[in-house]
Amino acid sequence: MDRTDRQNRKIAAYRRGHRGEWLAALALMLKGYRIQARRYKTRLGEIDLIARRGDVVAIVEVKARNSLGEAMDAVSYTAQRRIDAAADLWLARQPNRHKLSIRYDLVAILPRRWPVHVQNIFQG
Repeated sequence: MDRTDRQNRKIAAYRRGHRGEWLAALALMLKGYRIQARRYKTRLGEIDLIARRGDVVAIVEVKARNSLGEAMDAVSYTAQRRIDAAADLWLARQPNRHKLSIRYDLVAILPRRWPVHVQNIFQG
């Protein structure tokens, strides 16, 4: 595989990721969530989506896979720790943090299906 092929695959994966996150955000908004942040970056890691409904803040990992099982398996222990650390930094910057409840969710982007929202994919 030459350099051009690698670059094209990287660009395609980046676009797939953006499209998946956009679709996940839409699905969550239709469920009554407000999107607080997209691709929230910290020195410890990145959170795909931060969504809020009432006092519940969902820290959302978006995974595009062929099956729900593959998407769930893709959130490794290392990724969980990274997401949790980034969520702690986000929460520390919120003026009403004492009122908020944090939950870690997954939105699986599956072929030819509406996104699947799985709540409490792991505990922080």
